[in-house]
Amino acid sequence: MPTVLAILADGFEEIEATTPIDLLRRAGVEVTVAALGGDRAVTGRSGITLLADTTLDVVLSAPSHLSPSLFDCLFFPGGPGVKLLRADPRIRHVISAHAQAERWIAAICAAPILLHDAGLLVNRRYTAHPSVAGELPAIQANERTVSDGRLLTSRGAGTSLDFGLLLIEKLVSLPAAQSVARAICA
Repeated sequence: MPTVLAILADGFEEIEATTPIDLLRRAGVEVTVAALGGDRAVTGRSGITLLADTTLDVVLSAPSHLSPSLFDCLFFPGGPGVKLLRADPRIRHVISAHAQAERWIAAICAAPILLHDAGLLVNRRYTAHPSVAGELPAIQANERTVSDGRLLTSRGAGTSLDFGLLLIEKLVSLPAAQSVARAICA
């Protein structure tokens, strides 16, 4: 089954993280949730604290079979925590390694700004939350989700279900996404 590395920073948008992670796991995808900081406990924008599987430091120092470039997909939820992700130089490195390895990169809400910072949005189609439209002039503002090559983007918390199903479609198959959608009455 495919593997996904989801990186959470304090202030992450809970719906944007938990909905896709839950849907991916229902589809049998192996999702590793890594906390940006040194503590596995990560608190979202609405005060909900999640216990990550590990920390980004552990992932980055792991043996090569757990190298970030070897995950099938890198996933970033949005929310105010994107500021912390943006300020951490490891994030650009992980994104670049993923892009060079031609792996999937998924970002929702404000997180597509991380893809912009890594230079991945030039001449690409993408969407994001309207709050970052000033930095992302080519945003497809009316699109709920956008797939362009190996980049997957979504608009915000309200599109999290659509985004999770898109991730399943791309990482597993359309029938798997349809099966999960039926199971949850989507």
